[in-house]
Amino acid sequence: MHKKLYGAFALMVAGFMAEAQAVKTAQVFADAEKQTQVMLTNVAEIRTTKPELVAPRTLENGELKMVPSKDWTSGFFAGELWMLYAFTKKPEWKTKAETYTALIEKEKFNGGTHDMGFKVYCSYGTGYQITKEAAYKDVIIQSAKTLSTRFNPTVGCIRSWDHHKEQWGYPVIIDNMMNLELLFAATRLTGDSSFYKIAVSHANTTMKNHFRPDYSSYHVIDYDTLTGKAVKKNTHQGYAHESAWARGQAWALYGYTMCYRETKNIAYLQQAEHVAKYILTHPNLPADKVPYWDFNAPAIPNEPRDASAAGVIASGLLELAKYSKNKKEYLSVTNTILQSLTKSYRSPIGDNKGFLLLHSTGSKPANSEVDVPLNYADYYYLEALLRQNKK
Repeated sequence: MHKKLYGAFALMVAGFMAEAQAVKTAQVFADAEKQTQVMLTNVAEIRTTKPELVAPRTLENGELKMVPSKDWTSGFFAGELWMLYAFTKKPEWKTKAETYTALIEKEKFNGGTHDMGFKVYCSYGTGYQITKEAAYKDVIIQSAKTLSTRFNPTVGCIRSWDHHKEQWGYPVIIDNMMNLELLFAATRLTGDSSFYKIAVSHANTTMKNHFRPDYSSYHVIDYDTLTGKAVKKNTHQGYAHESAWARGQAWALYGYTMCYRETKNIAYLQQAEHVAKYILTHPNLPADKVPYWDFNAPAIPNEPRDASAAGVIASGLLELAKYSKNKKEYLSVTNTILQSLTKSYRSPIGDNKGFLLLHSTGSKPANSEVDVPLNYADYYYLEALLRQNKK
């Protein structure tokens, strides 16, 4: 009898906790709607004279900085609009999402960048998951074809940057793991396994060359295209070549979790778990679980944080928790991250031109976008909240 009563009580408490979490998520999304209305007003004003600028990226000296569709961050704002629609089911958010997604379409033919996944899958891919719109499917497939042209079979990876040719011959950055989701989607949508094979080759080669024995990741690996060998192991946005740039670790965690989802290759699950362990047990991870911009930055604790890395980590851990024996730990840490971001890193409603989160770091070595809002921080924050709400 006592056991039955205790069991019923435990279920009741769990129900109350789940309801409280849902109410909290609903409030955060209600606030996000208000902020995004502010953003839309500011964006519309800029686009009246500069229609080639399609998405807000950050604040620069307090002013809204917008970017053209070719910018690697151009797809995140449309993705945020789709997530507002997914949560609220309000038709006006769908209409706005469709409008800002359409502004990215021409990128499906842009073979000069590896960031096709960020641009197209975060906009068109998010929209397709929600609507199954046939035209979105076509854009995804064409984008995957374009991205595939940057694959070098000798290296086994998709080339990242075309710039800095004086520094690297064939650079591959850890961020590129995120663009593989577009290729996996293209195989699902077409039945053409060539996209899948490129994604797996890239993931395997990156797993071999990008990681140190402690499972921290380099940012940039330079390859010899004649031999396929890794010839340089560097950073571009981290503190030093042997340091652990926070967002790079986040990309690795999220990327290999996604690769496990798409392939069920246990090696990817184990890699994601190893990267998660590196992040979560690092002595320089703050109590609020929002990392400094680099785990080895020299002036910790007096270094900028990176809320964007925290958002990516939270979203990645929520998915990893679905597959891993470490589920309880991952959910606990994610809850801490999302509570921290919600309580201490959000913009007051009406401020900061409509961005949701403050205190992200783009590239500290270049003194670029340091301690500012960034659109991809907002994107992965909303994605993590949606994933937490569904768990």
